[in-house]
Amino acid sequence: MIESIRIVGAGGRVGSTVSARLVERGVPLDIDEPELVLLCVPDRAIAEVAADVPLGPWIAHVSGATPLFALDPHVRRFGMHPLQSFSKARGPEQLDGAWSAITAENAEARAAGFWLAQTLGLRPFELDDANRAAYHAGAAFASNYLITLRAAASSLLEAAGAPPEALDPLIRGVMDGGYELTGPIARGDWETVERHLAVIRAERPELEELYLALAEATATLAGRDFPSDKVSLGIGGPK
Repeated sequence: MIESIRIVGAGGRVGSTVSARLVERGVPLDIDEPELVLLCVPDRAIAEVAADVPLGPWIAHVSGATPLFALDPHVRRFGMHPLQSFSKARGPEQLDGAWSAITAENAEARAAGFWLAQTLGLRPFELDDANRAAYHAGAAFASNYLITLRAAASSLLEAAGAPPEALDPLIRGVMDGGYELTGPIARGDWETVERHLAVIRAERPELEELYLALAEATATLAGRDFPSDKVSLGIGGPK
């Protein structure tokens, strides 16, 4: 559908990955008059860069958080956000099978966005501009906060003298197992939760608030009542 593309920001993690895949697909890049200008630049730079692009060709950004009005004054525009975490250590294969949010204001823009996603090996779905914040918050939970949780878990393994890298097969096993909830809260084993809190207070007190917030959320997910006598879990007791 689109026969030529110019990528702005081709040296970044997303830009370099997308460029490599388009080269594989035989799509001409960086010609003088492209049919599409794809902005793979930081969110804060999108509006400024878009304003410098001459009107005429399609223009799109790859941001999950930035609304389409950042591409003003262009009207032939869409958003294509690959729902993936990118690394320069890997190649275009990291696009394969990932999903992509397409935000468009008309059928023609939707078709262009879907074409680009599918050409890259992505699985596109429509995302309304008004729902962008909720969508991006969910993506942040799944990617950024997973790293935060691994860091917290690693800290506790280090306190126990265990290798933090031992967590990685466990994390992969949870994903491969379809995210089935297991563990003490799923079983209603509050005595084990108490022991967790005791050692966290002794070894890593900065993790107590995070552990408790996650414990309550997990209890709700498991359909269990979090103990009303929170002192029994060490909450509000002696520090």
